[in-house]
Amino acid sequence: MSLFYSLVKPPVQLALRVFFRQLQLRHPGRLNTEGPLIIAANHPNTLMDPLLIAAHRRQQIASLAKSTFFQHPVSRWLMEISKCIPVYRRQDAETGEADVAPEELARRNEQVFVRCYDHLDAGGSLMIFPEGTSVAERRLRPLKTGAARIALGAEARRNFELGVQLLPVGLNYSDPRRFRSDALVNVARPIRVADYADLYRHNPEQAADALTEELRRRLETRLVITRDDAEDALVRQVEATFGQYLVPDHDDHAATPHENFQLTRTLLHALAWYEQHDPAHLGELRRHLQLYEAALRTHRLSDEALRRGTPQQRAWRGVTTALKLGLGFPVYAHGVVHNYLPYIIPSMVARRLTREVEFIAPIMLVTGMLSFGLLYPLQTWLVHRLTGSGWLAALYLLSLPATGFYALSYWNRLADRLERLRLYRLFRRQPAVVEDLFRQRATILRLLDEARQEYLRATA
Repeated sequence: MSLFYSLVKPPVQLALRVFFRQLQLRHPGRLNTEGPLIIAANHPNTLMDPLLIAAHRRQQIASLAKSTFFQHPVSRWLMEISKCIPVYRRQDAETGEADVAPEELARRNEQVFVRCYDHLDAGGSLMIFPEGTSVAERRLRPLKTGAARIALGAEARRNFELGVQLLPVGLNYSDPRRFRSDALVNVARPIRVADYADLYRHNPEQAADALTEELRRRLETRLVITRDDAEDALVRQVEATFGQYLVPDHDDHAATPHENFQLTRTLLHALAWYEQHDPAHLGELRRHLQLYEAALRTHRLSDEALRRGTPQQRAWRGVTTALKLGLGFPVYAHGVVHNYLPYIIPSMVARRLTREVEFIAPIMLVTGMLSFGLLYPLQTWLVHRLTGSGWLAALYLLSLPATGFYALSYWNRLADRLERLRLYRLFRRQPAVVEDLFRQRATILRLLDEARQEYLRATA
């Protein structure tokens, strides 16, 4: 493992744990399969995707990256020191983005294949994103056969005795753009490439197609895949607002990313079933959801504010929240004042550098590593200069991340309290409007419960 990789990996792991509210890795043993190994993943979040995989694997990974990343001297240095291998894509040459003549593409990419073969020959690991492009959507785009061709070619050079495995990895994000969202790294069983030896000797292209199809099939079992934007919007609406009511005997703990993954997959299966067997029920549910969401937006409310509970629970929740807000304000103020600058810089930089959704999160992550990594020591040095006390400076440094996270939690509690106050004022002024919101909510819960019971009976 290179010195650069050893130095960079720990801060990246820490940054990922800070950036994501919940980050879950399923089947870590599979991800740490010994080489020669090709890791093939979907690609919804540009540079965040390779960081998530590399941070969870012990062995260093060489990655295939588009050649345009190697054009600037600084990015080329980063790519080379990270053991990235340039891939020359036809679309980049045709648009002029890559400085390679179209007729030169085949020769250069042939050299890329040889480099990959040599890397696998030495027992190395290779990361490939076979969709070819990064798009922030819950889809799996058609897979290119490059990963399969590299795997088969490396094995063919050693008469299919090298032992190359192809490992499908599904990357699922709750919201690829948002700080403190959730991520699930969902690793499938590896594919033994030597199993395709006979087919390859008979027809190499057919073997590459068959291996790519098996890769696609295994990736699909590890991903949330929606058919179009309308279906994705409906499922997100249900899972965000009413998802917890669809799980029998649910408790109040926050669902893990994998639990949310399973819920979303179930919702998608149920949606497809209802489109075929009871479209009228589905249409009624969709209509009520749209009306309810529109009413909530009109009054700047969320479903959380309408979750009633018993009068005793509401009273106790109000008292405890008020106490926490009052007693915690000094800590909140300290956290905001001393974390605001490093916290706000990443989002400002991301907004200035790109409008592409897929680049926002990785830019924020890298910029955040720099802003917090530079400003925390600088602020601590200033405290030491002003107080002359090393102990106070050390305590101040320790307080920064703790109070920063507390400030985020405090702000969420404050926003929740303000929302409930808006609901209370609306009830005092327009009680009929609030009662109508509660009726709409009860209707949706009834429709969802009926749908769940019918779906469970039909698919038992």
